[in-house]
Amino acid sequence: MFRRTFWFGTGVAAGVWATTKVNRKLKQLTPDSLAATAANKALDVGTRVRDRAVGFALDVRDNMAQREAELDDALGLAAPVDQPLAAPRHRAAIENRTNPQYVVDDRTPYSYNRNEDH
Repeated sequence: MFRRTFWFGTGVAAGVWATTKVNRKLKQLTPDSLAATAANKALDVGTRVRDRAVGFALDVRDNMAQREAELDDALGLAAPVDQPLAAPRHRAAIENRTNPQYVVDDRTPYSYNRNEDH
């Protein structure tokens, strides 16, 4: 009697386990589940590609800066400049009425408005 009860319980447990396993697999194969799985995998792939692209861009930027420094040294562009830069020959494009440099006389400030006469 005990032997039959044992095998009956084992059969019930195996049946429950197999039914649960089959139901999980069927749920994984529904269209909604397949779409969600595909979307998750696409997001994972996109994240990996983006991370690699960012790493590649950083490597390129570092190597570009290193090569630019090498070229500057080779061409003598990294040497300090003895002469200061020349002063700009043109006045600023933005009108500054408070600066005395732009005042023609005491009453009228000089205007750079190209459309003023038209």
